[in-house]
Amino acid sequence: MPTIHFILADGTLRSVQAQSGSSVMLAAIRNDVRGIEAECGGSCACATCHVYVDPDFAGRLAPPDAMEDELLDGVAAERRPGSRLSCQIEVDAALDGLRVHIPPRQV
Repeated sequence: MPTIHFILADGTLRSVQAQSGSSVMLAAIRNDVRGIEAECGGSCACATCHVYVDPDFAGRLAPPDAMEDELLDGVAAERRPGSRLSCQIEVDAALDGLRVHIPPRQV
């Protein structure tokens, strides 16, 4: 199983195992990672699973689709070049070691 590293707003590192085919958001929820609210349950409707993808991994991800891109314009924390909705990042072996930073506020 790939490992996802979540860097919390206070700098704490949480590393969790993620099932291939699931999302980064689900890995966070299943492992009680603070800061990923996921109010819509992963349907790309609320933007409360916003993360900043580490630049070393940003190029490995497909760009956001139009819906995700629109939601990222309204996130609670600052939108940055590495901003993504974790519900839209599908976990696979190529993302083993993925590092994502959780913004200081989601809602």
